[in-house]
Amino acid sequence: MGKMSNESWETVLRNAYPGERAVVVLSGGPDSAVVLYLACTKGYHVNALTFDYGQLAEAEIVCAEELARRAGAEWKRFDLSSMRDIYMGATALTDEGMHMTGEFASSLVAPFRNGVMIAIAVAYADSIGATMVLYGAQQSDAKHYPDCREGFVKAFEEAAKIGTDKDIRIKAPLISLSKTMVLKLGKELGVPFEMTWSCYRRGNKHCGICESCLNRKRAFAEARMSDPTEYSE
Repeated sequence: MGKMSNESWETVLRNAYPGERAVVVLSGGPDSAVVLYLACTKGYHVNALTFDYGQLAEAEIVCAEELARRAGAEWKRFDLSSMRDIYMGATALTDEGMHMTGEFASSLVAPFRNGVMIAIAVAYADSIGATMVLYGAQQSDAKHYPDCREGFVKAFEEAAKIGTDKDIRIKAPLISLSKTMVLKLGKELGVPFEMTWSCYRRGNKHCGICESCLNRKRAFAEARMSDPTEYSE
């Protein structure tokens, strides 16, 4: 892939007028970090919103806060940790008793997680006068995760407009890009990937063997970029 100009993104993120706000759902992972830096580069006043949904990977919340600080965005952590009770036995992302696989399995899906988070992000956007909600769904996730698909984004945007009576747009600007392409874009934007988190497990280092860690390793290799991540294995 050749050099990617920010002007390529005008169809998704138009030039902001002074003071225009965007809410970025910031998980702390590489994809959402790229969305954060993309929105800041386009001139939006960014409010980053990070969710504690009871995930084992608490380190991603720490990374999200630091990413927002480095990007100059306002940051808020929202406590949804009681969702671990809803997800008990449904997803290994919150249930330590479930097997963590090295390849995709249904146990890696947190049911309607993006839907819950985006709904709250819309309420937040409406409260602070933001005109856009952005999240980091990308092409490589669409196969397995229904709430990372274009149809979901469009439907939720329509629901948000009806539910708020405001022109609040919901966009996933990376939805046509593979994970590898996302990393290349992030490099152009100056994203500090060493401060991002992908691992599904609890700990201070990436485990290196869960499905998300393996995807991270593969994407950096395919992008021919140095992987700054410290892995246990």
